[in-house]
Amino acid sequence: MQILVTRFHLLILTVTVAITGVGFFRVPADYAYPAHWTASTADWLWPRNVALPVAPILQIILLLAFFLLGRALTKNHYAKVQHILDPALTLVMLVIAACQLGLLLTGIGSDLDFVRVTAFGLGAALIILGIVLFEAERHTYAGFRMPWPIRTDIAWRLVHRITGLTCGLIGIGLIAAAWFDIGLGPLLIACASALILPPIVAAAATLTQR
Repeated sequence: MQILVTRFHLLILTVTVAITGVGFFRVPADYAYPAHWTASTADWLWPRNVALPVAPILQIILLLAFFLLGRALTKNHYAKVQHILDPALTLVMLVIAACQLGLLLTGIGSDLDFVRVTAFGLGAALIILGIVLFEAERHTYAGFRMPWPIRTDIAWRLVHRITGLTCGLIGIGLIAAAWFDIGLGPLLIACASALILPPIVAAAATLTQR
């Protein structure tokens, strides 16, 4: 039986649930998280009891979806996509857990705020993604999907290694920016850039190898 959900994924869920439990004990019941800003004013607030359960609920939905997906795949398809779907699920679960830790730290008034924790999580996720892309082997069900083909195996490997290195370097830079606390605005720009630059680099690299 093909199962994409591993014990490590369940461990991440357990950690997130534990963070949530600590949040309910440590964050004041009347605390509200800013969820949207107009200019510099928060105009949408999430009460503690609404915000904290979101992360574990999202993770449970993800685990269920990936469990059903694994059951639906044939053995042949499962063998071809497992090494892609497994780290993908891990990355998303870790980012959600990092966001939940950020909510906890924000709620208890820690200097390590939500944005910095999320930046740490995103940076770690990009490093892992970079390793996966760098080591990826070409086959039908994994890798980049572009409107144009990558015609040779050498070109395919080169494109993925360039993009993998880019993701890894961006991840390291993002972690460094969060560690040295460069400021809320620059850190938000860095997070947005970290999400935008890898696809741009991947597209540019594939164009040069057409």
